[in-house]
Amino acid sequence: MTDPVPATPAQATSAAPAGPSTPPAGASPRPSTHPTIPAAQPAGPLDALDRRIVAALQIDGRASWRRIAGALGEPERKVARRGLRLLESGDVAVRGLVVRGETVILRMTCRPGAVRDAAVAAARRADCIFSYALAGPVDCVAELQCPPGRLGPLMLDEVPALPGLVSQSVSPVLRYFRTVHEWSPGILDASEVEALGGPGTVDELALPDVEVGPEELAILGALAEDGRRTHEDLAAVAGVSVATARRRVETLTREGLVSIRAAVEPALLGFPVEALLWIKARPDVVEKVGRLLVESPLVRYAAVVMGEHQLLVDVTQPSKAALHEFLTASPWVRHVEAVQSHLVVESFKRSGVEFPGAGHAS
Repeated sequence: MTDPVPATPAQATSAAPAGPSTPPAGASPRPSTHPTIPAAQPAGPLDALDRRIVAALQIDGRASWRRIAGALGEPERKVARRGLRLLESGDVAVRGLVVRGETVILRMTCRPGAVRDAAVAAARRADCIFSYALAGPVDCVAELQCPPGRLGPLMLDEVPALPGLVSQSVSPVLRYFRTVHEWSPGILDASEVEALGGPGTVDELALPDVEVGPEELAILGALAEDGRRTHEDLAAVAGVSVATARRRVETLTREGLVSIRAAVEPALLGFPVEALLWIKARPDVVEKVGRLLVESPLVRYAAVVMGEHQLLVDVTQPSKAALHEFLTASPWVRHVEAVQSHLVVESFKRSGVEFPGAGHAS
């Protein structure tokens, strides 16, 4: 793995001291310590080169500016200047998403006026991957990581304590066709993607059977705060040599304990319309529908969940007209029995990074 450029002073000071990223068995999840992305957002999407740099960071969040420039065929100095500006502005955040357990989907309906409070409270949980406010009968949806043996306390004690909650539904995720943390919106061509290491795939998000010691926990904690921290920084945090830190990062990534990629609002990439879909299909065609769905690079997330609707899908589009076409004319449509669609109106957390609630409806 290639070293990223050294962190800027702002990046270095923002990284909190590393500590255990996984709460002890039986403990309640601690509040998130991830920095919140500033509320200010550009008026429109990023320009073409900025979008390509973000797409590269979505493939490999730790790729050096030299490697990204080589893959994109652009001058290294120009790519580094643009990339650092994106990171320093808060429009893009590179974080390590640390695996804490299996995943569940939390659907919430709330009292009038309490939707934002509930969505923000869910987002601030350390075990939350994403949290959205929706238009429709379901007010909020969040994806949470649930360590083994914690589903009961999560459902019976922790979720009911969220502010403004009227009703809840918790659905375990059975498998993934695509996760939000591996989404790549098709901005780069195949050769550029290959030059950056190729697309990753995730079939499940569960605790790997890997022994994690204090050095690994320190590195995981540091990467969760800033996924582009240099191997020199990580070595200092963990008290190991630079070579050892490099090996540990490679092992933790390869074994699936952490995924390091860029988080960004889809609107900044030219996709301001986002929807969550609950899809009902016969059990024997769920696999086919899932594979057809992820043929589209604009499908950010597709998972098999327990419940009446077997698939949960997050799709982003350039317009509502394009969303309508996706919902009515796509190849997967002819194989399903029913679809419930909900517009995402605000996002509060994406890929483990807290957002302050940028508007989506357009």
